[in-house]
Amino acid sequence: MPSRTTSSPRVAVLADSDTRWKWGALTAYRIQPDIRLDGYLLRGRATPTVRQLDEVGARADALREIRGVDFVRSIDRTRYDVVVLACVGGAVQAMLHGLAHAWSTGAAGGGRRPVVVTGYVGVVYEKLADGLLLRHGADVVLANSRHDADRFRAVYRGVGADGDSVVECALPFLGGAPYQGGNDPCTVVFAAQPSVPESRADRMYLLRRAVEHARKHPDREVLIKLRSKPGEHTTHIEELPYQKLATKIPGGLPANCRAVYGNMGEVLDRTDLLVTVSSTAALESLHRGIPTAVLTDLGVRETLGNHHFLGSGCLASWDELDAGHRPDPDPDWLARQGVAAEGDYERAFDAARDRVTALREAPALPPLTPYYTPRTAPGYLPGILARHGLDPKGEPLPGHADAPEETGGLRRIARETVREAARGAYRHGVQRVAPAIRRWGQL
Repeated sequence: MPSRTTSSPRVAVLADSDTRWKWGALTAYRIQPDIRLDGYLLRGRATPTVRQLDEVGARADALREIRGVDFVRSIDRTRYDVVVLACVGGAVQAMLHGLAHAWSTGAAGGGRRPVVVTGYVGVVYEKLADGLLLRHGADVVLANSRHDADRFRAVYRGVGADGDSVVECALPFLGGAPYQGGNDPCTVVFAAQPSVPESRADRMYLLRRAVEHARKHPDREVLIKLRSKPGEHTTHIEELPYQKLATKIPGGLPANCRAVYGNMGEVLDRTDLLVTVSSTAALESLHRGIPTAVLTDLGVRETLGNHHFLGSGCLASWDELDAGHRPDPDPDWLARQGVAAEGDYERAFDAARDRVTALREAPALPPLTPYYTPRTAPGYLPGILARHGLDPKGEPLPGHADAPEETGGLRRIARETVREAARGAYRHGVQRVAPAIRRWGQL
C-alpha cells in the first residue's frame, strides 16, 4: 500500500441523501484537498437520483450505491485513509459499530485504520442530544460553528463521554461571489423546505404570501426555490410538495413568480432577498452578504427551526417584507454561527485539516468506541443496528451477510426504470397514503 504521507489520500464518503452527499464530499475536499474520493450512496428511501446528483455538483472519482452491511465489508483497514460518514445519526451509529467489529476481526489486524469523520449537514435545531450521541465514536465530529462546538462538547460532557472528537469548522458549501446589489429585475427567492412547515394550511399560507408579494411588486421576480421534484426524496420527507400546492392558487402563479430547481449557489448569484423559514440556505445567503429574512409569520417555534435565528437580526414577516423591510444581520451572531461574511472562511477548516492529518500520520489509532453499547443502551442500540442489517456486536445479521452484493456502477440504466418505479410506489405510500391513514386515525 502506498505511504499515507507520500501519496494522495484515499477518502470514502458514505451518504444517504443528496444534501448529505453534498456535505460529505465537499467536507472531504475541504479537510484533505488532494484526494482520491470514492462515493458510496446508502441504499434507502432517500437515495439520490441521477438528476439530484447532477444538481448538487459534488464530484467523485467513483460512485456507487450500496447497502450498509456491504459498506462495512468493503472498508477494510488498508483501503482508505479517511472515511466520512455523511448520514442520519442512526446510520452513523450502525456504521461505527459495524466498522469497529470488522476492523477488530479483519485479517489486516494491527492498529492502523482509516480516520472516521462525521458531522451535520446544516443547522442543528432539533434532536441535539440524540443525534450527537449517535455520532459519538467517530474520531472527528465536525461542528459547523463555534456555537455548535460549544453545544456538542456540553452534551458529551453531560453523559461522561469524551468530547475531544469535536472540532469546529464551518459548512463546506459556503462561498460564491459577494452580493453587489442592483440586479434587474430585483429578485426575491423563497427557499422552500421539504418538511418545515408540515401542515397543508401552513405550506399553502407561505406559498400564497410569496405569490401575493409578486403581485404587489410586478417589478420584482419571485422565485420559489424547490429542493426536489415530486417523487424524489431529500434528507427529509416532503409529503406536500409546493409544486402540487401551486395548482390550487386561484388564477395560477403570476408571470413574475415561478418555481425553480438547480444548485442553490447559482440561484443565489441572482438573489436580492432570500426568504425562508429556517433553511440552511439562509446561512449561504448571509455568507455572501445577501439580505436574508427568516419568517416569523407562523411563530418563532422550535418545531419550525427558526428559533435558531434568535438574535440574528433576520427575523421578519411577509407584511414587513411587502412594505420594503430588509433585515440587517448582527455581526456577532454571524461570527458565532460560522458565517464569515467579511472573509477568513478558508481558515475555518484549518483545525479540522490539522486534526485529520495528525490522526492519519499517527502510527496507530485506538479502536472505535461509541458511547452507545449493548450495556449503556440495551433497549435502544439493537434496533438501530438491526435497521442496517447488524446485530448488537456489529456483525451482519443472518440473511444479510449472504445476500448478493450488487456490483457495478451507480444504478445501471437497465435497472433504473424498475427501481425508480418501485421507489415511486413507496413514495406514493409515504406522501399520500400514510398521511391519509394518520388523519383517519384522528377522527
